[in-house]
Amino acid sequence: MGYNSGGMSIYLLILTVLAFILLLILAAIRPHHSTLNIFELERRAGIGDSYAEKALEREKMLGDVISLQRVLIAIMQVIVFILAELAFGFYFGIFMAFVVALVYGSIARLGIIKKMAQKLYIRCEKYVLKFIKKAPLLVKFLRSAPMSTGLHVLHIDSRQELQHLVAESDGVLTPEEKKLIVNSLSFNDQLVRKVMTPVDSIASVKKSEFLGPLTLNDLHQTGFTKLPVISSDINHIVGILHLEGLLALDIKRSTTAEKLMEPKVYYIHQNQTLQHALTEFLSTRHYLLIVINEDRQTVGLLTLTDVIEALIGRKIVDEFDNHDNLRAVAMRRPHGNNQSEKQGEV
Repeated sequence: MGYNSGGMSIYLLILTVLAFILLLILAAIRPHHSTLNIFELERRAGIGDSYAEKALEREKMLGDVISLQRVLIAIMQVIVFILAELAFGFYFGIFMAFVVALVYGSIARLGIIKKMAQKLYIRCEKYVLKFIKKAPLLVKFLRSAPMSTGLHVLHIDSRQELQHLVAESDGVLTPEEKKLIVNSLSFNDQLVRKVMTPVDSIASVKKSEFLGPLTLNDLHQTGFTKLPVISSDINHIVGILHLEGLLALDIKRSTTAEKLMEPKVYYIHQNQTLQHALTEFLSTRHYLLIVINEDRQTVGLLTLTDVIEALIGRKIVDEFDNHDNLRAVAMRRPHGNNQSEKQGEV
């Protein structure tokens, strides 16, 4: 009799240990989402990708898989409690069950347990999914995890996060495409003063200046196609001279810049965004904006090309341009034409 009692105790102890190990394995299982988000899976499934179709089906059932996992964990906890009570007695069994409830989650996170659990889950996953399909009412009754748990939708919570994802999308986007997307996302945050040609680099022409062949040649050498026309200094702009329409060979006699300039001048504040600047270009159908500060002093100029280059993230070379860097050309020029006549005499 004693032998039978001792043998039964060992048998119950072994069952308790095995139940505890099974509990650890169940708790260590982590059904993995697909590396592709739900949108991409649906897109690929829509064009006949069989792998994507299976992955999409599995992704949509992950909520039920997690629910079944929770149910099995709860059942195994009860089994461990009952076996511990039978093996060690009521009070010690309760104590053991309490300890198990506290520590099994931490133990299940050990690497060796997680590795074993994942191998077992991979082998059994197809049977679990078949069970979910064949017993929809039971699964629905047992469901504790919302179905959305299984829908791995890519959520973007900030513009910066989207920029990071684009920057890391090697193999999906070309470098040019990535640059275009990243620049367009930050376009509205960029200010006019960041991309304008500063006032010290502006090439201008006085309204009283005669535009003979030599003068026109000098103006063409600036590298700019449109120049502000000033009355006394750069803070008094009275028009815009379009060099594209002026060919030295067509001018038989000199005439002043004031007679050939376009009198319409449009302004924009230096702290306006490039999106606002683009709106101004489209509404005015003008190519050049004069940039001013709070005191309405000229601090620079902005062209439509500057805005587009900021948007697409690369330089645009106009057919009329003779230089790779127009600002560099302007920086090498004397800036006397930006001063007032009085200043020039000092």
